[in-house]
Amino acid sequence: MTDIQRWDVTEPYLHLHCGLGEAPYYEDASNSLRFVDILKEKLHTVDLKQGPSSHKTIDLEAPITTTADIEGTDDDLIVGSKLGYAYYKRSSGKLEYVKKVWTENDGVGKEESMRCNDGAVDRAGRFWVGTMNDPKVKEPANEGVLFRLDPDLSLHRMMEKVTIPNGMGWSGDDKKMFFVDTPTRNIFVFDFDLASGSISNKQVFFHYPDDQEGAPDGFAMDSFGNLWTAICGGGKVLKISPEGKVVGEICLPTRMISCPGFAGEELFITSAEEEEPEKYPGSVEYGGSLFKVHVGASGKPLHRFKRK
Repeated sequence: MTDIQRWDVTEPYLHLHCGLGEAPYYEDASNSLRFVDILKEKLHTVDLKQGPSSHKTIDLEAPITTTADIEGTDDDLIVGSKLGYAYYKRSSGKLEYVKKVWTENDGVGKEESMRCNDGAVDRAGRFWVGTMNDPKVKEPANEGVLFRLDPDLSLHRMMEKVTIPNGMGWSGDDKKMFFVDTPTRNIFVFDFDLASGSISNKQVFFHYPDDQEGAPDGFAMDSFGNLWTAICGGGKVLKISPEGKVVGEICLPTRMISCPGFAGEELFITSAEEEEPEKYPGSVEYGGSLFKVHVGASGKPLHRFKRK
């Protein structure tokens, strides 16, 4: 890894103490960024023209883990929450479930023991969200499911036996879908059919070396097809080429890096509080902060959920 791009970030853009900062999402119309704190059940926003002084925190009535815009409205978001998919109305702060993902066929206690995690919308306007054991209730095991919610609100189980589902996204030609299951240390790639929304031919696209600290978490894709992947527990974001090679590295001043998101040519990066403060005291101060770095590439456009 000698001939790769390198960036060093030494201080945060927003010095926060999120329990688990996640899901940075750029809103082009307002030039603002939103992200969530899953553990403390908060939604954060910041106007990028005004800068850090415009930062606002909104208390939520339930944890939101991932968000997406909805076509035709700026007031409503579609989100992943404790029990499944919900609409979040900004003007009122109300959360309304539109599709709970668990049924009696999944067994007793499933709603209590699970929650949503990361998600993304494909070009056809379908919202993919992974679910996992809620760490507040149970240690994560391979009991999660990758779901797909279509615009007609039909729900589809796309992949079973997921442990900690994280980053997901699609190639520029929509023929490949990428997906992270963090404990495997893998970014997987599937053949993707845009018309039907089906996935097949699961393969390993990138494996994070077993002898290195951390594991892949959320990722963002740039317009050249590179994946910018957070390494949670490793204090960095890796730039991975379309061929699956590491071609860049962003080093950050805290270990628990969770997810990057593009705003123009700047990458905003969320983080979580340090899980082992006595072992890694140098990681504590900026754990849970939001970071920013100019990387000279713009992000792949985000799609809106096409609610019917």
